[in-house]
Amino acid sequence: MGWVIFASNRSGTWQFYKVRFPKGEIVQLTDDPKGVNGYSGHISPDGTELLFTAHGEIRAVNLETLQERTIARWDGASLGEVNLSKSGQWLVTAMKWQGRNYLVVAKTDGSKADLIFESERTIIHPQFCPADETLIEYAQDPAPRMWLIRRDGSGNTCLYEHGNDEFIVHETWLGERLELVFVHWRFSLKRMTLRPAEPVPQPSGIVTIADLNAWHIAPNKSGDLIVCDTNHPDIGILLVEVQTGQWRTLCYPQASCQGTQWQQTRYATKEDFERAGKEDWALSWMEAKVDTVYGPQWTHPHPSWSADERWVIYDSDVSGTTQVYAVRVLE
Repeated sequence: MGWVIFASNRSGTWQFYKVRFPKGEIVQLTDDPKGVNGYSGHISPDGTELLFTAHGEIRAVNLETLQERTIARWDGASLGEVNLSKSGQWLVTAMKWQGRNYLVVAKTDGSKADLIFESERTIIHPQFCPADETLIEYAQDPAPRMWLIRRDGSGNTCLYEHGNDEFIVHETWLGERLELVFVHWRFSLKRMTLRPAEPVPQPSGIVTIADLNAWHIAPNKSGDLIVCDTNHPDIGILLVEVQTGQWRTLCYPQASCQGTQWQQTRYATKEDFERAGKEDWALSWMEAKVDTVYGPQWTHPHPSWSADERWVIYDSDVSGTTQVYAVRVLE
């Protein structure tokens, strides 16, 4: 709780920083001449390292000594965000490399790195299951979106068949159990329960938590509360009770929440990106033109919980420039 990690291009390139919480000094953590993937960071379970990606590499920086180490490397690859298993021994990331799309699993000590799955479709947002670190949920883009696979690459399974007109986004694990929450944009926040099965657990039902335009969602550790931002209309950052669907407004970030596709109720197509003047989709938005279809991402609040769950941190560009904010969660 002593520090907040954030990314900034204040130096001219995207780098990671830490700022003392609730106020105080700012310390630059990375100093890559070409910049890093600022949305890739994940703090190690023991709080000593920040794992991230940059220029085909998975790296870790010590938050005290600022020493960096390289965990794995693929020349010319574009890597997405890092996600860690509960034990912190494994990491997963998505990769676009040599015209193909991959899921990458590696040991955090750098002793092992494997391409466990290859696809013609874009792969994004892989996440280890907190209840079973042999399971990884990930998204294929555009639809159908939600998939489950074993850490060794076996059992790849679509969890929910849907078309491009059902805009499913921002899925994540709910607490430490075999349950997922996801957004049916802009209509509802939903919950999917999985039942144990081989080769991977299978869906046993989907229920609506709340008919609400929830956007970016983050459950707390117990899985009984979800914090989310909203858009079209923006009704603030909300706290949603999972069991009852009741919600209350935590604050009003008043971010500009840009992106033409969020006005729609379907996924973006190749034509949508072409109209926006974007030539290609890169896993790291740092390595692509500014995306005006789904972003710019720094105009979205992206709320998340503090370690003690007494605060929520988010972004807002209400001042004209994106700033980092924290709001206290009152009982």
